[in-house]
Parts: sequence; structure tokens; C-alpha cells
Amino acid sequence: MATDRVDALPSSTEGAAMAQPSASYSITMRVRLPQRPGAFGQVAMAIGSTGAILGAIDLVRVERGIKLRDVTVACIDAAHGQRAVEAVEQLEGVTVESVLDRTFEMHQGGKIEVNASVPIKTRDDLSMAYTPGVARVCVAIHDDPERAWSLTIKGNTVAVVSDGTAVLGLGDIGPEAAMPVMEGKALLFKEFAGVDAFPLCVATTDVDEIVAFVKAAAPTFGGINLEDIAAPRCFEIERRLREELDIPVFHDDQHGTAIVVLAALLNALRVVDKHPGEARVVVTGAGAAGMACTNILLAQGVDHIVVCDIDGALYPGRPGLDEARRVLAERTNPAGRRGSADELLADADVFLGLSGPGAISAAAVRTMGPRAIVFAMANPTPEIRPEEIFGDVEVMATGRSDYPNQINNVLAFPGVFRGALDVRASTINEPMKLAAAQAIAATISDADLDADYIIPSAFNRDVAKAVAKAVAAAAEMSGVARASAD
Repeated sequence: MATDRVDALPSSTEGAAMAQPSASYSITMRVRLPQRPGAFGQVAMAIGSTGAILGAIDLVRVERGIKLRDVTVACIDAAHGQRAVEAVEQLEGVTVESVLDRTFEMHQGGKIEVNASVPIKTRDDLSMAYTPGVARVCVAIHDDPERAWSLTIKGNTVAVVSDGTAVLGLGDIGPEAAMPVMEGKALLFKEFAGVDAFPLCVATTDVDEIVAFVKAAAPTFGGINLEDIAAPRCFEIERRLREELDIPVFHDDQHGTAIVVLAALLNALRVVDKHPGEARVVVTGAGAAGMACTNILLAQGVDHIVVCDIDGALYPGRPGLDEARRVLAERTNPAGRRGSADELLADADVFLGLSGPGAISAAAVRTMGPRAIVFAMANPTPEIRPEEIFGDVEVMATGRSDYPNQINNVLAFPGVFRGALDVRASTINEPMKLAAAQAIAATISDADLDADYIIPSAFNRDVAKAVAKAVAAAAEMSGVARASAD
């Protein structure tokens, strides 16, 4: 069998028992088969026998007695794809000429590019866009630096900054390997909010060096999106940049997650007819996302929260806590409860998982209060598999796209930055984040709200617009806007 980048099918069998075939592991086989009745039916049956899902079927060409077809197949993982290929190869008279990984094909040459926004077709165009005309614009900005917002790309451009040390599901893979994720982030900024974003993956994990780099690059951008930087360095980097820059600095792993979690929780509480101030919440995960989610819940008025790390509940005075977790312990767990997450789930209304697989047990979930809400957001394998507690909870959400109620940051960050840029905000503060969450929640009407529909689709084009409008208004109300959204 000839192959086309067949080695580019990465293996990822973690959670395969619960996974479903998806486009992320789709392949296209170029199949040569005899031109006789039922020949393709045999191919389809062979693919189906492996559990893969048959997609597009394209005729490439017809030769004497032979048809050449491109057959697209959705698989669970790389090994599953290989099994589908082997099943077809075993058919008499059928040859698989090549196998193309569709995800790798999408990434060939990168996913973003720079396009000119003005034409350069004449000598006059050239003289205005570049020398000598550009000098007058440079002088104008020198005399009034604020004009950079309107006379350059600054007013609509965000830097996506990462050191590649905490890439979702992959960990510390370095700046080069993190680039596809950051390109994807930039693509989503443009697609959903019209924001131009550019990935800046840095070859250092030193806090001082990252801060210095971002500060040096900041004049080009209207905002900074920090991405996939490991804790606890991410906290220090964000804190220092927020203090030292006059443009928004937003660590999406923290605040994007928190915004969407709050939006989903507000709607889940509507489903079960409970008030945020009365909800008893247990959180697993005291890292970046766990801390940010807890902070936004507190800001929303959710007072009864216990946060657990691998050693159990955080409580004031617990030995061995670092500064960030010590502060979190002081702000949560008002009753000073101790024990494991499983023990603390008894009679709880809400579980928020921002940790890892197996953080809680199905037996513990069954001790929760009536009409329980479970958000198991570890990816790719949740803290508790939905199949394990089906029928035991009222509302279930995960970070995965193959279950209802996916908690997806794309619902937040495009609109948040769109709104911040529209009013030239100097920061993204708590009122702006709360406004974003409430705007996302409000896109689902009472008539549409359901236990399996507490969060809008990532492809709902109204979400980013609603978030941008709410964020801009909150920026103006809280005094951090430097322009009007109008």
C-alpha cells in the first residue's frame, strides 16, 4: 500500500472506550476497486465492520474495468483508522493507493495568513501606502500616540502569547509544537469576532523574559491573550503585565473558561430552579482554571464553595499551601470543611471538575442533593464519565464536543476582546467578565432552555455580538473604556 503521510496519524487512545468517531481523526483513502456490481458495497461493509463511519465518497476517475474513489472515514483514533484501512485492503481485487490524514492536510502551510486591506495597483497607491506619504502618518502618530489606534492595525489586533508549557491535553510540548493551537486561536478570533490575532510562541519559560518580551511587543497590539502557560508562572505573568500595560491582558485558560462555566451554571441553575446564592458547590482543581472559576462564582454571589486539590479540601490554615491556594482557601469553604472531594459531595448541588480523570466516583455523585448539576470538564477524559451517572444527575456538562453541553472557550474570548477593543479598554475587569457570562447565558431563551441545552452552540453567530456589546457597556460603566462603542 502506498501511503500519503500515514505516519502523521498520531495515536491518542486515552478515553477511547468512551470516544466516538469524529472529524478530528478522519482519513481519506484513495481506493482502486473493480468496476463490478457490489464492489463498493463490500468496501462500505468492511469499513462499517470496524466501527468507523463512512463519509464523503468521491469518484476520482474511471479506467478500463477499474474505478478510483476517494473515501472519507471518521475514526476514534489513529489505531482505529489503521484498522479501517487494513479491513479494506483485505478485500479481493481492492487496493488502497494512499491514505491522507484530513486534519494534517488542513494544517499544511499553517491556518492563517496576512492579507492587504488596501489595494496597491498604481504609483499613487504606492506613494500613499509607503514612501513618501507614510511619513506624514508616522509624524502624526509621533505627535499624538493615541492615533495609532485608528491609523494602524493596533485597534483590531491581539497577540496570542504562549510558551507551550501547558497545551491542552499535551502538557509541556514547547513553542514550536504549540503553534498549531495558537494559529487555531487566531483563526477563531477572526472567524467569530473579526479580530485580527497573531500567534507569538516564545522560546523561554522565564517569567521576567516573557514579561519583557510582551511589553516590548505591546505597542503593536490592542490586547494580549495569554495561552497555555503553566501555573503558577501564568499567574505572575498575567499580574505583572496587567500592572505594567495599558491594554487588556487576558489569560484565556483562566478567564475564558470561567466565563463560559458561569454562563452554563447560571442556565443549569435555571433548569433545576435553584438560586446561585443558595447553591452548594464542590470544585476539584486548584490550578489556573479552578481558581478563576471559583473567583467568578464568588463575584456572582455563589458563597458556598469548597475547592479541593489532590490532597482534599482547601481550608484556612491548611499546612503546605502556596500563596495562591492560601488566598483561595481564605475566600472559600466558610464552614472550614475537610475531607476528600468524594466526601464533600454529600448533599452538594453542584460539582465543577477542573482537574483530571477519576477525581470523583459515581458512588459519591449519587450522594449529591436532589436535581444535582455535574460539570466534568477535564479533557479529553472527564473527571467522571457521563455514562457512569446517567439518570443520577439533572444536568451534565463536559469539555467534549461529543456530549451535550460542551463548555467551550470559543463562546467567550472572541466577543470579550471584540468588546474591549471597540471601546479601547485599558483592562478586562471582573464586571466585564460577569457581563460576558450573563450575555452568553441570555442567548438561550426560557422556551429553549433544557437540561441538555444550557449553553449555546459555538457556531451561534449571535453569541460573540451579544458578548461584545455587554463587555463594551461594562467597560464604560466601570470606567476602563477610553472610547465609546458607538
